[in-house]
Amino acid sequence: MTVYFLIFLVALILALAMTPAAGRLALRTGMVDHPSGRKLHQRPVPLLGGLAIYLALVGAVALFSDRNYLGQLAGIFVGATLVSFFGLWDDRSGLPPLIKLAAQLAATGILLVFGVQVQLFEWPALNYALTVLWVVGITNALNLLDNMDGLSAGVATVASAFFLVQAALSGQYLVGALAAALTGACLGFLVYNFNPARIFMGDSGSLFLGFLLAVVGLKLRFDNVTTVTWMIPVIVLGIPIFDTTLVTFSRLRRGLNPLTTPGKDHLSHRLVKLGLTHREAVLTIYVAGAALGLIATLLTRASPLEAYGVLAVLLAAGLFALVKLEAVYSRPTE
Repeated sequence: MTVYFLIFLVALILALAMTPAAGRLALRTGMVDHPSGRKLHQRPVPLLGGLAIYLALVGAVALFSDRNYLGQLAGIFVGATLVSFFGLWDDRSGLPPLIKLAAQLAATGILLVFGVQVQLFEWPALNYALTVLWVVGITNALNLLDNMDGLSAGVATVASAFFLVQAALSGQYLVGALAAALTGACLGFLVYNFNPARIFMGDSGSLFLGFLLAVVGLKLRFDNVTTVTWMIPVIVLGIPIFDTTLVTFSRLRRGLNPLTTPGKDHLSHRLVKLGLTHREAVLTIYVAGAALGLIATLLTRASPLEAYGVLAVLLAAGLFALVKLEAVYSRPTE
């Protein structure tokens, strides 16, 4: 546990120190997010927060890396760097969605080469396909979730903290190190990104975080052989998964392209429409994410019957919430 605390602390300190520097660099280079009709901020905000998160996380893990994991760690960071680079490019000048998707597919291919993949089925092709779906899906889910001050960074902090607990309990150094660095880097950045945000992470940050959270979820293993392993990361990352599902369903219902249509139709926006302030909406989502993380952690000691029973309840609650929140969005503003 000591090494995990040191990784967390180094990542936190580096993020706290580097985020203001990244903000100044963004202002000097014109990397800022300007106000527009669909955005919530009223003044230009620096966009290079993702660079600070990247450097803090990589620096912390590099300081405490274990030679036994250098191969997989190299593959993970090459893939994450590729995804983050194309996100940075998109922040700078804009990229077609298909170009970013191609980069994410290439990054996932790198993971597969280094043996980071789903291991649920006897047939390799199914494992490869599910790995691509999971990594690309979670990567973009964190990107979509980055729609309100402090939201994506806070949700990533909560999720990675629970991944850290689960990795520590099962003695997985690589997963624990990545999760500790994620928690520290996100928390350090969140100091400057919470409402009112002084800096944004941009696509370079949100895609990087989504990719690494997906990887940590893939790498999790458990001592309890009866644990329904695939369920744990899905529940921990339930908030970005739910938000993406909600937005996709809503836009398809309205005849819109869910991948290219921007809008204030995310979970956070709907909570605001229910009467919460922006801060209250974000904090409510944090609490929901923490509740899901706690449930997932408890399920690591549950029997398969108990786990599937809890999953059925969560799915029913999610469906109920989706229907109610879609009705809220469809309700005319008074």
